[in-house]
Amino acid sequence: MSMLAVARLEWRRLRVRPLAWVLAALTLAWLGWNFTVLLGSFLAGQIQRAALPDGPGFTDLVAVPLLGQLAQLAFLVVPLLTMSVIAGDRRNGTLPLLFAAGVPASRIVLGKYLALLGWLTLWLALTLAMPLALAHATDLDGGKLAAAALGLALMLAALAALGLACSSFSSHPAIAAAAALILGLALWSVNLGAQMAGIDGGAINWLAMSAHVQPLLRGLVSSADLLWFALLIGLSLALATRHLSTERERG
Repeated sequence: MSMLAVARLEWRRLRVRPLAWVLAALTLAWLGWNFTVLLGSFLAGQIQRAALPDGPGFTDLVAVPLLGQLAQLAFLVVPLLTMSVIAGDRRNGTLPLLFAAGVPASRIVLGKYLALLGWLTLWLALTLAMPLALAHATDLDGGKLAAAALGLALMLAALAALGLACSSFSSHPAIAAAAALILGLALWSVNLGAQMAGIDGGAINWLAMSAHVQPLLRGLVSSADLLWFALLIGLSLALATRHLSTERERG
């Protein structure tokens, strides 16, 4: 079985799982309501902002805050989505069937990860469709919105890899979801104490996910931020692959 075959199988599972549909419906409904609220506030203050030559526009006051709310939801949605990816197979007894079929651990991990990325990409695209629907009627800053969308895509990819790793180490989906939630929040706020002490640089700030997502939300793309996400994704997938390989060898 190839990696794409594993991805197709996991994608079909996601499509028939009620949890995936419920998560998509509830979060998109919430984001749609908040988009309406943000748009109403933007229109209400449009006359006052007209007197400011460099005042914030539609992108800063509506599009980027909407993506920021999606980022907050991601800490809960992604662990719930990834908790059963491998832990569920282990609990239901289907993971040994993949091992017996001769599927390498790397293909299992990468195939399931691709399916998760497909769902999360669709979730992000539907959210982006809200501000993009008004692009013809507003002064949309495409560059800043693209940078913010890139930041959200990288954040979702990193949380998905982290959740998949937690699922590979857990025997129960609920434990995997709790571990992914705690690790994700810890990574986001690990530099909170340093910021309160007035320390903006150093290794502790570099480790924090927030230090790499927030510049992208402001439209600043840095190779250091991209490298951080690449390292986190690579490390998480490598740990998941290593653990599954060890489990397969032990039988």
